[in-house]
Amino acid sequence: MTKPLFVRRAAQLVTLRGTSETPVSGKRMSDLGIIEDGSVWVEDGTIRYVGHDSDVLAQVGERLSEADQIDARGKVVTPGLVDPHTHVVFAGSRENEFEMRLSGATYMEIMNAGGGIHSTTQATRNASEEQLYQETLPRLDRFLQHGVTTVEAKSGYGLSLEHELKQLRVAKRLDDDHPVDIVSTFMGAHAVPEAYKDDPDRFVDIVIHEMIPKVAESGLAEFNDVFCELGVFTPEQSERILTAGKEHGLLPKIHADEIEPYRGAETAARVGAVSADHLLRVTDAGIKQMADAGVVAVLLPGTAFFLMTEAANARKMIDAGVPVALSTDRNPGSSPTESLPFIMNLGCLSMNMTPAEVITAATINAAHAIKRGHVIGSVETGKQGDLVIFDAPNVAYMQYNYAVNLVDTVVKKGKVVVKQGSLL
Repeated sequence: MTKPLFVRRAAQLVTLRGTSETPVSGKRMSDLGIIEDGSVWVEDGTIRYVGHDSDVLAQVGERLSEADQIDARGKVVTPGLVDPHTHVVFAGSRENEFEMRLSGATYMEIMNAGGGIHSTTQATRNASEEQLYQETLPRLDRFLQHGVTTVEAKSGYGLSLEHELKQLRVAKRLDDDHPVDIVSTFMGAHAVPEAYKDDPDRFVDIVIHEMIPKVAESGLAEFNDVFCELGVFTPEQSERILTAGKEHGLLPKIHADEIEPYRGAETAARVGAVSADHLLRVTDAGIKQMADAGVVAVLLPGTAFFLMTEAANARKMIDAGVPVALSTDRNPGSSPTESLPFIMNLGCLSMNMTPAEVITAATINAAHAIKRGHVIGSVETGKQGDLVIFDAPNVAYMQYNYAVNLVDTVVKKGKVVVKQGSLL
């Protein structure tokens, strides 16, 4: 039996208490539920006691000697970070496109020239499951070293039933083997394959009638996503795909309004999507409809940074009552990073979010964006024992020091998996 873990006397213990029922929006995103001189007792992988150190000591009583103890004085303790939008399972890399973009080529120009998603699709189709597994492992290790204890992982680099299922099987195997929890999303509608570029509706029919039923039957995915964008899938096609997924038990997500204002947010609200992601070009009407429908906005400032374009207007969304989450969008073409703390920095520096808001966005709201708000995302009794200890005296210091990994210790289900920044 694993010994209890007692994390003690944090300068600031960020609990985000009382946020498990629904995503957090508006001014509530600034309420972190901070406890100074805060402590957490984790037992059998579950948080048992949370509070001021003296209060937790009184609760554990004579059992104190049973526990491994971590002195968190002078440090910030938060829930494990959650990344709700990644494309982490893939083969190959696309550094050549980076140079093309620096020379002026746009994302869609590269994609239409056979690069972009199509390039990674070819590499992923050619890769064995073992190769995909081995290439993804170090990415998950880096996520963990940056405090991320749960990630969402999309397929979408297969664009055929055989290879989409291959990606999802690899994600399931990694979820079984790696400390990071993986929540899988089917994204067969990531792009229109070259063979169907003159008849995209035919490919939509294949996604709806062939892929979705088999993916649902496999049990390898919880969510269904689509790239709703001019030149990819129309709002009408996207709604058909997401509605079909719902009929087979796959919850809807959507890549929306990234490059053009294209009614993606409105589509998300109409189908009851769990989240709408990207939203760089979302309309005011789309923002209002998302707020009314309770759709989580998953914003990806690292993608805008890497593509050298203006980031999403997080401030407008938060002020309008949309719950905002943050993600790396880890992928080989437009956001090759596993540093969610850097994305949090960018939330402040490029999207005018506050240090408190970005923590909410990378923990409890990110958990709600993958329907895990009842299990992870806050430090509360009964939740999974996922914690991060940052070498920082307060939450503002974490964002003031940008592009620096301040993660000292990571706890996954009550077990220390990163110590002094190193994997155990």
